[in-house]
Amino acid sequence: MQYFVQQMVNGLTLGSIYGLIAIGYTMVYGIIGMINFAHGDIFMLGAFTALIVFLILTAMFYSVPVVVALLIMMVVAMLMTSLYNWTIEKVAYRPLRGSFRLAPLITAIGMSIALSNFVQVTQGPRNKPIPPMVSQVYNVGGISISLKQIIIVIVTVSLLAIFWYLVNKTSLGRAQRACEQDRKMAALLGIDVDRTISITFIMGAALAAVAGTLFLMYYGVVAFSDGFVPGVKAFTAAVLGGIGSLPGAMLGGLMIGFIESMWSAYFSIDYKDVAAFSILAIVLIFLPSGILGRPEVEKV
Repeated sequence: MQYFVQQMVNGLTLGSIYGLIAIGYTMVYGIIGMINFAHGDIFMLGAFTALIVFLILTAMFYSVPVVVALLIMMVVAMLMTSLYNWTIEKVAYRPLRGSFRLAPLITAIGMSIALSNFVQVTQGPRNKPIPPMVSQVYNVGGISISLKQIIIVIVTVSLLAIFWYLVNKTSLGRAQRACEQDRKMAALLGIDVDRTISITFIMGAALAAVAGTLFLMYYGVVAFSDGFVPGVKAFTAAVLGGIGSLPGAMLGGLMIGFIESMWSAYFSIDYKDVAAFSILAIVLIFLPSGILGRPEVEKV
């Protein structure tokens, strides 16, 4: 039983990271109906930015409190990824918004490859490790819970609460929901659609940056290729939970995390990805819109 609970804790930690990335996918899709396949590389850029900030801090100061270092890393990573995501939305996606549906998809894949190769050229192809930032481990009833896992869960829950409030209780959230339902009508009612979409891209990038910082803190290593697999997993989580639903994205992320953790513990770790995608296929057979997704209504 202790082993089972231990794997549940590990799955919760991993699922929290996937969920943060998945929210970025689902927010963009909910408003403009487009999958931003560069989002996984935005996550990777956030991790590398956090790495560079950490190296600068440790080089300039002899000792920096972990809390201060993490906050600075997150803030700088959020600013960098937000700037990049805002730029690609304005330059690459906005001009193609009214074109046929495959054009933005191809552009998104192109931006993903461009960002991945840019990081590979500037930072090198090798894994980039950092010294352990947080090493405390607590034993609770025979279950090992590290401080890193506690930080990840607390940050995830806090961000979910903040974003839920933004989407449901603020004028920005009302504008986003209006654009999600009908962009043309929202524009006729005085909503700045382009501004709302840009802010949505920025919000998704900020979440991906936080996830990248937490990923770096948890695993202690990052590589230029780390945007692909977590990005695909997060996209799977968004589809599993119901693309377009924020709670569904987090639920899907937690499910993917639990599936991977449990499968690795009781079966072969080599097939944990197969298990995750198989569960996705089974769920979509019976729930084509995902667990919390709403059936798409065709406007006529």
